[in-house]
Order: sequence, then C-alpha cells, then structure tokens
Amino acid sequence: MEIPDRDLERERVSDNRPYFFLSYAHTPPWGPGGGDPDHWVQVLFTDLCDHIMALTDLPAGAPAGFMDREMRSGDGWPEKLSENLANCRVFVPLFSPRYFTSESCGREWFAFNERILRARATGSGAMASIVPALWTHIDYAQLPDSVRHIHVNHAQFGDRYAANGIYGLIKLNRLRDEYEETVLGLAQRIVQIAHESPLPSSRPRPYERTPSAFKPRGEGPRHIHLTVAAPTRHSIPDHRDMRPYGEDAQDWNPYHSESTRPLPALAEELIRSLDYRITVSSFDDEDPGEDPVTDDAEKAAPSHPGILLIDRWALSDEERRRRLKAFDTNARPWVSAIVPWNRADIQCHGEEGRQLAEELERTLPVILERGRRTDSRVAVNGVPTLKSFTDVLPAVVAHATRQYLKHAEAHPPPGPSLRRPRLTGPTHSPPQLDSGSDHGGEA
Repeated sequence: MEIPDRDLERERVSDNRPYFFLSYAHTPPWGPGGGDPDHWVQVLFTDLCDHIMALTDLPAGAPAGFMDREMRSGDGWPEKLSENLANCRVFVPLFSPRYFTSESCGREWFAFNERILRARATGSGAMASIVPALWTHIDYAQLPDSVRHIHVNHAQFGDRYAANGIYGLIKLNRLRDEYEETVLGLAQRIVQIAHESPLPSSRPRPYERTPSAFKPRGEGPRHIHLTVAAPTRHSIPDHRDMRPYGEDAQDWNPYHSESTRPLPALAEELIRSLDYRITVSSFDDEDPGEDPVTDDAEKAAPSHPGILLIDRWALSDEERRRRLKAFDTNARPWVSAIVPWNRADIQCHGEEGRQLAEELERTLPVILERGRRTDSRVAVNGVPTLKSFTDVLPAVVAHATRQYLKHAEAHPPPGPSLRRPRLTGPTHSPPQLDSGSDHGGEA
C-alpha cells in the first residue's frame, strides 16, 4: 500500500533513532597510573554529537549517536549493542590497525552490514550507510577483504588527515583547525547519508552469536566454494511456478515474495562479508566426470571448503538427481548443504512437497546426516524464510571451514589448473582462486 507523503513526513519527523554508531577498537591500558587510553575517542564522539544536534532537529534527550564507552559487563551491554546496531542510521568505524584485529569490531561490522544486505535484497536500494573515518593512518593493504568494497575518500579531508588520522589531528595543537574542519565534515556526511539513504531498522541480532567480519590475526586468505543446484525456468516441471527461476541456476530466488535478488548473489555477498574469498558455480555446469588421477599426492590435495545450495525441485530431473547422488557419495567432510524451502510457496507443501523431501533424503543421505549432527540442522531440514537463511549461512560457513581445517592436508594442490573448483574431489582438486574482487557501495 502506498504511504501518503504526509505520513512519510510524519515518520521522518518522529525518527529519533541515533544518527550514528561509533565503532572503535578499545586500547588496552598500560603503564604506571593507567589513565584513560580511549579519552580522545570520547572527545571525538562528543564533538560529533554536538555537530549533529546543531545540524538536525533532534529533540532534547534524543541520542545523536551511540558508543559503548560507558558499558560494563552485567549491565546488559550485549543487548544494548545489538539494539543500537539494529536501529542506528549510519555506522562509523574508526579505522586503525587495531580495529581489524578486534573480534568485537568485526561483530559490529558484520551485524550492521547484514542490515544493508537485507535492505538491498528487499528492494530498498544500494545503501551507503557505512561511513569510515581514519583514527590513525592505515594502508589499503592492511584492510581485510571483507571491507575493501567500501570507498573511503581521504582526499576530501586533506593530506594531513590521510597521514595522521583524526588521532593525529586532535593531539597536535597546530592541527586543531584541521581537526575541527574534519569532524564537522564527518558530521555533515553522517547527516547527509542518514537523510538521503535511510536504512530501515531490523530485528536485533544476538551479539554473542554474531560472527566477525574479520578473519583471526595472522590467518591467511580464506576460500570457500558455493555450488548452486537448482533448475532454470526451462527445466522445471510444467506445473511449477516460474517466479523463483531464471535463465541460469544462479538466478534462483526461492524467497521472491521477500527478496528482489537471486539467493546465490545474496549468499556470495554475505560470505564475502565474513572475510572469505568465494567462487560460485552452477551444479549443472560442472563436469560430471573426469579421468582418474594416478598421482597419490594429487589425490590427497585438498579443495576449498564448500557449500551446496540446493532446491528440492532440482530433483525433478532424473539425470541431475543421479549426478547429485554421485556428488553425495564422493563429498568430502568439509562440504555442507543448505536447503532453502519457502514456507510462503504453497507448491512446497502438500503431497508433492513431501515426496520431494523424501527424494532429497534418498539422494543426499551423507551430506544431510552430517548437517543434522551440527547446531545448524535447520540448514538441511529446510530454511523457511530469508531471515532464517541469512541467520544460518554464517554458521554453515564456519562449520565447513572447521571440517576443512580438521580433515584436509595443509599442502596446496600441485601445479596450476584452470578448471572450476569442484567440491566432490575424487579426482583432480580445484585451484585456489582469488575472487576477492571489489563491489559497489560508497561511503
């Protein structure tokens, strides 16, 4: 239903959510006498709030921003963090080398970025709601893969800002004017983004179960492969609703009543936001068989951890069903599955839905049983909504990675290869492809 303009205006006027969430890495105390190592972050936060109160019509008592400085364990701080991450309008991470080694900062980034991805999936457009600021100088090479798609325009605040960060500007008296100009510009940017690209609030994500967007310190690049087993609109049964399907399996959109985007594309972005390099292929495009390998070292060479994203309607094709059964027989322990199953799709219920569920059990008994031995068994039992999917995907990625580290040998596959990565791996193992390409979004 279309909302009248006056209602939209009333909604905007009554929007008293914090304009920004300041995400920063806590500096550990050190030295005799201690002191407050994050005093200057508090100064920045206060100055930003002062500017935003002057630039907007927020009423007295409404929070201009949020930071966790005053929180202490036992005061419900995880709930407060989650609530503010779910409701604030703009996310402002303070970039520094310490920031990208902080698990807390990684969780905050992931929770907010997930809001952006869900908003895009539901047709709210491309959000530019992450506005980074340099706390100290950091080289581009130090940024995790998961954040490199965010555009950071250092030039607008000058060379000294790029060289010293806000910390350098605030600490040096001779740069005080540049500090004031930088902070005012940052506040103006926050207000502009909040008004021009309003990000809907979401249900708070439990903070303690939120994954980090940054891989652990010292860990090398992480890779994962996603295989999509779904029919196209040309290969579904005649009576099947065509709306979830496209020209390719990767166009599959089972939650089409909720999302405007294909599910594999959303999954790819969400996995990349976990600091993984990801490759994606359609199951129908993979080579169903290759020549046996006689070299024992090549047989033992590990592939990437992998996820099979499968539509039960893919089983309506006999040849695909046969190949999926062979896939299951040869699947390595680090191959997991997710079975999206839209509860709003009436064709997924009733007798036909039950038959397809039973056929899936006969086709993929090994992978499904492995999935049911984890805490994320909903992934293989049927994921009913888009939110359930975005909730369970990080857990499945983490499980597949743990299994890979537990079972796979540490050496890389011998020799270069140009073939698409394969998950079954009874023969050649795939190359380690780097797909950490930049994607859109400007902040």
